Amino acid sequence: MPATLAYAYKGRNAAGKVVKGRLDAASESAAMTRVRTMGLAPISVDEVAVGTGLSREISIPGFTKHPGLKDLAVMSRQMATMTSAGLSLLRTLNILSSQTENKELAKILTSVRNDVETGVSLSEAMVKHSNVFPPIMINLIKAGETGGFLENSLNSVAGNFESEGKLRDTIKSAMAYPTIVLIMAVVAVIGMLTFIVPVFEKMFAGFGGQLPLPTMILVVLSKVMVWLLPVLVVLGIAFSVWWRKNKNTEAVRKIIDPIKLKVPVFGPLMTKLAIARFSRNFSTMIGAGVPILQSLNIVGETSGNWVVESALRKVQESVRQGMSIAGPLSLEPVFPPMVVQMIAVGEDAGALQTMLGKIADFYDQEVQSTAEQLTALIEPLMIAFIGVVIGGMIVALYMPMFSIFEYIK
Repeated sequence: MPATLAYAYKGRNAAGKVVKGRLDAASESAAMTRVRTMGLAPISVDEVAVGTGLSREISIPGFTKHPGLKDLAVMSRQMATMTSAGLSLLRTLNILSSQTENKELAKILTSVRNDVETGVSLSEAMVKHSNVFPPIMINLIKAGETGGFLENSLNSVAGNFESEGKLRDTIKSAMAYPTIVLIMAVVAVIGMLTFIVPVFEKMFAGFGGQLPLPTMILVVLSKVMVWLLPVLVVLGIAFSVWWRKNKNTEAVRKIIDPIKLKVPVFGPLMTKLAIARFSRNFSTMIGAGVPILQSLNIVGETSGNWVVESALRKVQESVRQGMSIAGPLSLEPVFPPMVVQMIAVGEDAGALQTMLGKIADFYDQEVQSTAEQLTALIEPLMIAFIGVVIGGMIVALYMPMFSIFEYIK
């Protein structure tokens, strides 16, 4: 593929307004063609230097917003709308790359557009950016290209990502309160041990006598905190770096993912979320005409939990041997009997997609309901937890004073 150059263009739209911008193209004539495909009458197209002086676009690692599900859902919905309106794929990609708010996604769409212009299919162009476009999106678009129903595939992608985004928002809202309260409690405890307890310790030193056991424990913890706090900070940073690099490895997921499903209170929520994601993705893939074996492989990869993924590997082997989907699932504890029975009925009646859609809808509502119940339950529990911890520390600090008052009497 020839190297692309940057061009600054100026053109007039249908309303007579002058539009300016920049684009990448292999040559000036290709840039001129791209300007016309954007619905503009070219006025000027000039090559510009890339990445020099003040014209260089500054990108700070870690601060560039990575395209999320909402970005991809909006992009897919807009692409489906423009495709159904009769716009060519090249013009659609041009418009999307110029109007998307996410700068990283805009660059990627420009690269995809350049690849499509050379004759590469949309799905093949997206494969080069698999870190942004999930496997389920690429395969649905590939099925739509092959079957001639790209618009429907794009709508399926958008609907799938919108539902997934709502579920993620539900989980985040349920986790936000306990997380914030727990952080505040830890900060308060560290602050008291670091700044308040030493003041009381100096005051107790002039009293004489033996300090109560709870007070002695606080004094010891306060002295330890001087060197323990920096160690904990360093370990926390090191662990976060390690976790970011290794959290998606199979060795780590084998250990962590089963624990997620067994954690008290949040375990059932994680299980329902995994089942909802599996059912929705599987239903979408089947509806788009993706083969069962390929769908199971993709659904397993996108399930978000190793337990579900390993179960679906067994299902793949069953289907490959001409057997049913429900059989192997009935042996996996993560799938409730209701889910297995509905899938079995769907297989027998030839309505597997419909049944999976109903399962997804049911568990979407279950996740929403469970998250609301957890939020209502956790709030008083966290308040009680903070009260016990902070209140216990205050009582421990004042216990020596109570002893002094008894001696005075």
